[in-house]
Amino acid sequence: MTDFIKTNWAKTEFSQNYLEKADIYIVERRRMFSILRSFVSHFLSSSGNKRLLDLGCGDGILTEELLQVDGSLSATLLDGSDDMLAKARRRLVKFGEFRYVKASFQELLEKDFLAEKYDLAVSSMAIHHLTLNEKVMLFNKIRALLKDGGYFVNIDVVLPPTEALDQWYMKLWQEWMDNKKSSLGLEDEPSENIIKRYKDLGENRPDTLEDQLRALNELGFSEVDCFYKYGIFTIFGGKR
Repeated sequence: MTDFIKTNWAKTEFSQNYLEKADIYIVERRRMFSILRSFVSHFLSSSGNKRLLDLGCGDGILTEELLQVDGSLSATLLDGSDDMLAKARRRLVKFGEFRYVKASFQELLEKDFLAEKYDLAVSSMAIHHLTLNEKVMLFNKIRALLKDGGYFVNIDVVLPPTEALDQWYMKLWQEWMDNKKSSLGLEDEPSENIIKRYKDLGENRPDTLEDQLRALNELGFSEVDCFYKYGIFTIFGGKR
């Protein structure tokens, strides 16, 4: 597992550029947030005092989206970057006090510093930096941190199962970015450069959706499914 400090996400300039343009780079990002809000409203709205764990929280936007559904959520936000955690604090201060934990996924796997059990664990565009074996270990750790009946939902990119599908999915992605930039009148680097950088960057280690769903099932999650998919962008998860 690559040390977080050695990745591009530990660099403030790189992460800030991503945050500013995430709605361009991530296909239907706001739609995926809407689907996650619907998931929480449907499956977790029956009782109050629910605990949320946001893994690789970035600037806290995912927790903010869910607090708009249920303002009573008690949230723990984990990220390896001090800068991201500071941004999350500023974003969420209007909602109240939450727990912020500076830790990488590697540290989460190695240490038991989260004593609580959670009703919901979420992550967005973070877990694909792990190898499949590391993903499996993290999924198992998440299951251990969930209450019985708790859910894990992951928004992420996945590896296409064939080269033909990969070529099409990259075309879909490029078309999305080109159309988004055109609608905003935005001058930016060519979309094919962004795709090439994603594919060439060694810290990006996506695995197929099939392999990850199988891993969740084998670890004992129930109701495992893909909740949304657009090319390589997907939402999937399961229930403890």
